[in-house]
Amino acid sequence: MRVTFPFAALVDQQAMKTALLLNAVDPGVGGVLLSGHKGTGKSTAVRALASILPDIRVVDGCPLHCDPASSDGLCDACSRRASNGAALPVATRPMPYVELPLSATEDRLVGTLHVERALQTGERSFDPGLLAAAHRGILYVDEVNLLDDHLVDMLLDAAASGVNVIEREGMSLSHASRFLLVGTMNPEEGDLRPQFLDRFGLYVSVEGIEGTADRMELVRRRSAFEQEPAAFAERWREEQDALKERLRAARVAVGGVATDDDALELAVELAVRSGARGHRAELAIVRAARALAALQSERSVHAAHIAAVARFVLPHRIPDARLLGPETLEERVAALLERVGLGPAGAVRDADDDDELESMLVPGSMAAGSIPYTTEKKARPS
Repeated sequence: MRVTFPFAALVDQQAMKTALLLNAVDPGVGGVLLSGHKGTGKSTAVRALASILPDIRVVDGCPLHCDPASSDGLCDACSRRASNGAALPVATRPMPYVELPLSATEDRLVGTLHVERALQTGERSFDPGLLAAAHRGILYVDEVNLLDDHLVDMLLDAAASGVNVIEREGMSLSHASRFLLVGTMNPEEGDLRPQFLDRFGLYVSVEGIEGTADRMELVRRRSAFEQEPAAFAERWREEQDALKERLRAARVAVGGVATDDDALELAVELAVRSGARGHRAELAIVRAARALAALQSERSVHAAHIAAVARFVLPHRIPDARLLGPETLEERVAALLERVGLGPAGAVRDADDDDELESMLVPGSMAAGSIPYTTEKKARPS
């Protein structure tokens, strides 16, 4: 069995880890795009995330991983079995983790309908694709900016709708396809079109670690893992288990997290002031803030949650974002937060270190209620 580098053992990169965890709590956040140079740990982090995701209950033998507890979400085959009175066999499986290769074809992605077989037998014959394999799990696309545009379009449509539709020669078939979408890219190799960027709920610019001590620790951990993967993973098992339980509890609790009008107003004001087109920005802010609150064992969204997730939701939605560097985008978002009373000049924050915005969910520092902000309501500038 292949051993994956533990998520809890990742050094630094708080923003990337936080964005991944928020989507793991609620895939409805809209996925995350990690942009950075090669060798900054993007792929390692995504694969490590899979190791802390909770197991799921599935209909045993179903290629779509149907949830036996969800009667309205069953595929055609499972639905027929259930309507005929047959008991659906139940099994517990790890959450699916699927990687989409750049060489993938349309049929490999969405699946194949066999028209000739259907004409001969009168029954639809379907070979599931990667969108089916990723249902209720993670779909990871490395170098998503190099993927053919029409495949990116299909991928993002399925991610947004939760349904994969296959049409061939007048025949059509659809099935549920809900997954956590993670894309990575190296900006030196080309950009995604703006309409594709906007479809990702969160965006993180991933930089290499700068501190000498942290870089040395990264080398130590990676070397130890490569020499003895199983032993290294075992040394991190306690932290991994704690993080996995935290994530499981947050996935259960997120549906009950309340969002009052003050939080909604903040989310909308930030989206409007950023110049984001459409309404995906405020929707993503609210869902990500609820996920963050759930991870912090909070029952409602506060201004602190809005401020923290805005740094992931807004950068790629700022007009002409592709023409601006990561540092400039960060400055733009920081200025927006300050203008609505959430920045260093406002009274909501009680910490001067911007890194604390991103370190809220670092494994080992996840005590409930440890948000580095006050939540006192203050009047916001007009």
